[in-house]
Amino acid sequence: MPFLELKNVCKSFRTSGGKTEVLRDINLTMERGEFVAIVGYSGSGKTTLISLVAGLIAPDSGTITLDGKAITGPALERGVVFQNYSLLPWLTVFDNIALAVNRCFPDWSDDKRRAHVEHWIDMVKLTPARDKLPRQLSGGMRQRVAVARGLAMDPAILLLDEPLGALDALTRGSLQQEIVHLWEADRKTVLLITNDVDEALLMADRIIPLTTGPGATLVESFPVTLSHPRDRRELNHDPEFKHLRATITTRLLELGEARRTGLGEIDRAVPDLIPEDITLGRPILSWGQRPRRRETKIENAPAA
Repeated sequence: MPFLELKNVCKSFRTSGGKTEVLRDINLTMERGEFVAIVGYSGSGKTTLISLVAGLIAPDSGTITLDGKAITGPALERGVVFQNYSLLPWLTVFDNIALAVNRCFPDWSDDKRRAHVEHWIDMVKLTPARDKLPRQLSGGMRQRVAVARGLAMDPAILLLDEPLGALDALTRGSLQQEIVHLWEADRKTVLLITNDVDEALLMADRIIPLTTGPGATLVESFPVTLSHPRDRRELNHDPEFKHLRATITTRLLELGEARRTGLGEIDRAVPDLIPEDITLGRPILSWGQRPRRRETKIENAPAA
């Protein structure tokens, strides 16, 4: 039995224009200890997918199960690392992590909880900053706190919602290596959402593209058999890495092109405003004056 399973999951949201289908017929299975990356364009529904697995929102139809049990809401067995850090600004590094640890392990002694928090602060190399507030940290350091907090909860599955997308290239590369190192040490089940194919190849065991929305769905998966640890510099010269990167990138481009072709000619409504003559040497609109519209006759309109 798969550890995580999504069957025929669909999700829509109500908008001002009616109802928009974000995800359609999502089918996904993950084994315990597997590291899977979902890659897709921005706005394709990746965050909606991770929110469904986290239990933050409910599907319109279909089922989501973890270890055979239905996911019906948030739970401590699912740790989430968001792109925007989600740290409490009035708490220090230690206290942000301790808040989660105290909630997850209320039966532990104070000394055991404190040692557990210190362990994960040290694992992400933030011991010198343990008493600093989030505003005193760089973006990379804040994300380290978020990763440490997620892992300190000892979740059954770790959900990473583009956690490194807002970081600079050097910090991003460093954190990628650290997350993989922590995963190798603990072998948590990890679901990563990203729009970076290289990041997915560096970290994951399997990569699954998500089609463009609305009504996005998962397509065929690509196994990544490159051995860990993976060094970015060495990978650039690896034939298998080059082949996978080209294949997955081409597949994503095909999905994007299919979406654009399927849209056909877009009906663009022409504004009903009457253009102003800018050669008259006067302001286009004076204070309180509204633009002239074609279908509405404005009484006492100024002569052109």
